[in-house]
Amino acid sequence: MTYQEVLEFMFNSLPMYQRIGQAAYKADLKTTELLDEHFKHPHQSFKCIHVAGTNGKGSVSHSLASILQEAGYKTGLYTSPHLIDYRERVRVDGVMITEEFVTDFINNNYDIIRDLKPSFFEMSVALAFEYFKNCKVDVAVIEVGMGGRLDSTNIISPELSIITNIGLDHTQFLGDTLDKIAREKAGIIKPKVPVVIGETQEETSQEFNKIASVNNAEIIFADQSELNIEYDFALKGPYQAKNLATIISSIKILQQKNFNIPEKHIISGLKNVITNTGFRGRWEIINKKPLTICDTGHNKEGLTYSINELLNLNSKNGQIRFIIGFVNDKNVEEVLKLFPKNAFYYFTKSSVPRAMDEKILKEIAQKNNIRGESYPDVISAYQQAYTDSKQNDIIFIGGSTFVVGDFLNEFICPEE
Repeated sequence: MTYQEVLEFMFNSLPMYQRIGQAAYKADLKTTELLDEHFKHPHQSFKCIHVAGTNGKGSVSHSLASILQEAGYKTGLYTSPHLIDYRERVRVDGVMITEEFVTDFINNNYDIIRDLKPSFFEMSVALAFEYFKNCKVDVAVIEVGMGGRLDSTNIISPELSIITNIGLDHTQFLGDTLDKIAREKAGIIKPKVPVVIGETQEETSQEFNKIASVNNAEIIFADQSELNIEYDFALKGPYQAKNLATIISSIKILQQKNFNIPEKHIISGLKNVITNTGFRGRWEIINKKPLTICDTGHNKEGLTYSINELLNLNSKNGQIRFIIGFVNDKNVEEVLKLFPKNAFYYFTKSSVPRAMDEKILKEIAQKNNIRGESYPDVISAYQQAYTDSKQNDIIFIGGSTFVVGDFLNEFICPEE
């Protein structure tokens, strides 16, 4: 198979949660362990840092990778989902995995993939670990896909575990209360491996302390640590202060574990995270007049931060224009309660099969006194919003990672 045929095979033949939802979810690690055995446990050839959490795990993962790169470590980075290109998920020193490696990996291991029938995510984890071993990385930052305990990445034995925070997301898989979700995410806590918790939350702290104690694992709550977090941080979202505390707490632990990370490389790593790792879609400013921002936050906590910041930014009393779409297993009625009634709305859908139909979204919104028009794709929604805008308006693109991905894939900046 060519690279394009390999992509088609992966996206269409392997169950992919991002595209089809619940049908792709497996509540065990059996297939992951069999794949790992087939490839002779490649993750054992490099050090790992494991990052879980409801929000912020992408920002934390990319930032840690950037700092480690600046400090001279050959650094792998595994994240999900991708916005535009599948290869975004697997990087070494910020450079995406090659098309050749992806192609050869699928072609050379087609028989085992056919026999084991892994999910898209299980296969991607195996591919990433094999690539990192092949590239002889010193350390890899591994972002959890969903949850923690049963996530395919949870076969690693990390130097450090990180749980950024807990929110009510993926409740059909992880539980319908914060403490249940915390229990699942705490599944990445390993015996005698320190764990950094990004946010102290009354409903989850007891769970984390209990599981850390059972594992004899040192536990650090980042927001309780006295740290200097006044850095020039390239990620400018309203929620990044919390992520920054988590990042600095994590670096302090790595320093204690004899990682050579001088202060100057923390400074440069945070300043250069976007250029070092290709990180996109988090409070990304696309245009200044009108101010145009896209953000992949898609749950209550992430969207609350974004909406509050947009309201704060609107000091010139312009019109806020929301280009939004959601996946069809989202509790949209609950999410829409977060949005202001006096904004303009452009309801749309992304190109993944899980996307909610834009007309259905419009109907649900109207029942909640949120008015707007529907558009069949993200770019047509954006083009209309841009045409409608005055220079002091604000355009926001979000609601779903896939809405942002479609936008960035097609966007051409209009002439100011």
